[in-house]
Amino acid sequence: MTTTIEPQLVRRAAQGDRTAVAMLLADVRPGLVRYCRAKLGRIGGAYTTADDVAQEICLAVLGALPRYREQGAPFSAFVYAIAGNKVADAQRAAVRAASVTADDPPPETPDAEPGPEQRAVATDLARRLSGLLDRLPDAQREIVVLRVAVGLTAEEVGTILGMSAAAVRVAQSRALARLRTLAGDTLDEVAA
Repeated sequence: MTTTIEPQLVRRAAQGDRTAVAMLLADVRPGLVRYCRAKLGRIGGAYTTADDVAQEICLAVLGALPRYREQGAPFSAFVYAIAGNKVADAQRAAVRAASVTADDPPPETPDAEPGPEQRAVATDLARRLSGLLDRLPDAQREIVVLRVAVGLTAEEVGTILGMSAAAVRVAQSRALARLRTLAGDTLDEVAA
């Protein structure tokens, strides 16, 4: 699903070419949104926080772009290094904010989103999947998120994590086998 970003496009964007910057951000943003949603999950049944963090990452990439220098690694390694830091910041902020509750007034208009039952089922499934991912070692969890949720190639993930593409594929295979074992029939209950 992922496309390799052309080094020439990155160079032009780093030099301030507005069209190249727009094209570059359009290329990386969908993967960043998927990455953030996979890493941060749903809060209150919506992806608002994950989408906001993805936007912060895009802004950080935009700010760091003039200082980017090609050093043999794909541009995606640069982007996901920034993403990893921003997601970690968001996770720390969420832990700090968890004890604070807001007394929001009731909405004035009916909600056009899925109903409570659909949200409950989706939230429960997301919670179960997140729980399963949390039971994987950190490296395997990161590989599954980058390969499956974001759609990066084994080579790109290997560059980001400092592994060979073959090692990424082996670790991914082991992680998915472990997830299958851990999941058992628990996820089938929701689908039925």
